[in-house]
Amino acid sequence: MTATDRSIELIQAAAQAAADKLAHDIIAYDVSDVLSITDAFLLASAPNDRQVKSIVDEIEERLLKELGAKPVRREGDRDARWVLLDYVDIVVHVQHSEERVFYALERLWKDCPEIQLPADAVATKGKAEEYARTQAGEGAPHGELS
Repeated sequence: MTATDRSIELIQAAAQAAADKLAHDIIAYDVSDVLSITDAFLLASAPNDRQVKSIVDEIEERLLKELGAKPVRREGDRDARWVLLDYVDIVVHVQHSEERVFYALERLWKDCPEIQLPADAVATKGKAEEYARTQAGEGAPHGELS
């Protein structure tokens, strides 16, 4: 079994919305062969709680406006460290960068096929690491501010 066309459509729209709000390391997995409760997972992260919330809000707004999809459940809103949007066909995880590293969901689903994402979403790969380096002062040449 593979993810349905509807699931792929939702994943791609959600990934584009996340990329538009500058999410880091966006990736999606087709989990339909190993889970019966959903077809696909989308993972994205951000360096702060405010941005996590902004990404989640954009995904929710975009999927409703463009595809008429509303999540059946939204969890983790209060702390905005790890917000989960459950659309039944897909589940979106937007995590604070620290939670993303700690929980390492990619390790759990690495054997599942990746779902092709829009170019903007693909371009976010490695952004969390790049951001961490610039915050540590390693990204800017000596004498320049990042």
